[in-house]
Amino acid sequence: MIVDDDYSILNSLKIFLQYEFHHVFTLKNPQQIPEILKKEDIDIILLDMNFTPGKNNGTEGIFWLRNILKQDPQAVVIMITAFGNVDLAIKAIKEGAVDFIMKPWDNEKMISTLRSAYQLKQSKKTIRMLQNRQTHLHEELNRDYTVFLGQSPAIKKVTETVRKIAATDANVLILGENGTGKELIARELHRHSGRRNEIFISVDMGSLHENLIESELFGHVKGAFTDAGTDRTGRFETASGGSLFLDEIGNLSLPLQSKLLNALQNRCITPIGSNRIIPIDIRLICATNQDLHNMITNGTFREDLYYRINTIELRLPPLRERKEDILILARHFLKQFASKYGKPLPRITRKAADQLIMHDWPGNVRELKHTMEKAVILNDSGVLLPEELIGKNPLNKNTGSYHPMTLEEIEKEGIRRALKRNQGNMSRTARELQIARQTLYNKMRKFGL
Repeated sequence: MIVDDDYSILNSLKIFLQYEFHHVFTLKNPQQIPEILKKEDIDIILLDMNFTPGKNNGTEGIFWLRNILKQDPQAVVIMITAFGNVDLAIKAIKEGAVDFIMKPWDNEKMISTLRSAYQLKQSKKTIRMLQNRQTHLHEELNRDYTVFLGQSPAIKKVTETVRKIAATDANVLILGENGTGKELIARELHRHSGRRNEIFISVDMGSLHENLIESELFGHVKGAFTDAGTDRTGRFETASGGSLFLDEIGNLSLPLQSKLLNALQNRCITPIGSNRIIPIDIRLICATNQDLHNMITNGTFREDLYYRINTIELRLPPLRERKEDILILARHFLKQFASKYGKPLPRITRKAADQLIMHDWPGNVRELKHTMEKAVILNDSGVLLPEELIGKNPLNKNTGSYHPMTLEEIEKEGIRRALKRNQGNMSRTARELQIARQTLYNKMRKFGL
């Protein structure tokens, strides 16, 4: 983008540079700069230092340089003027300009300067992308994921299907009740794919407010809406080259379903508040616990989106249908939490084992995991008895005298204990629970903590 009050300068530079750049924007009025920066992805700005006749001290150029960098701190700005000196050049550089060109310019020097500036802009983009990915990777490394364990026929069938489809780029839809391990399967697909060395990004649609989902997925530019104080890179852009996992896809509203469908069809996204089109290259994995066929019939889920995300469908069995795996998982969780809390590994008595197998586990593997964590924390004898697992009575729902804790009750208790251990520190609590701070706030409001 060239900003100068002289039409002859604008025209000559546009003609001169049209063979070097895909698009050359020219502005005579600097007041239009903010609007152009919102709409276009500008790599380089060539900015005049004087716009008012009779003024040649460069203050106007410095003013607009500051405004540009306030709107886009990553902007690459080169100052250009016919009234220049060393002091003015130094001042412009100190304010954030990357270079300074005098009129009349030397064509070769102009091209050389602009090419260097373009390389600088690409480096800034790369650095920002790497920083954004590093943030996500840091979050991933601080989260604790259960390995997908089991020897039951149902699980062997799932793992065999994963082995067959992992190497492809086919979109996968994972279906199953809450707590069955849908994200674990998504990670297995990524780990065995050709994208295994690239990033895996997970987005939980169920934990995001409706108004935030579009920004989370596609990103936004500064000023796009009231709270958009800085540019935000969307998860699609961050995941490009790797895998994107959209959990609880059934929670998307119809307008957002339409935008997601367009992104998948066109293989590109547009951040909120911008006209900049960003190409994407992702392997999409979705999951839901809802019946999408019924939602399609009821008009709450788009049929065309369903077929777009469902090249391959995987159904995860609930834990009550894979009882052979319950003790395998229980012992794995006991070992994991004994190590985490520095306690001796407790032994499961035969009666306790029988009760674990008899229980229906409505919360599935997640409920079993929380139950084993609680047992490790509260146990002092080194032996787990039936009554120690959840309450005074065994887990067997058929006794009629015991009502096991719901998954929400277990979750509330876990958050309460974590807050107490971390003395109310939200950041440490969120890290311990392996959730985002905003998710922790939302759950605390939900549970009245």
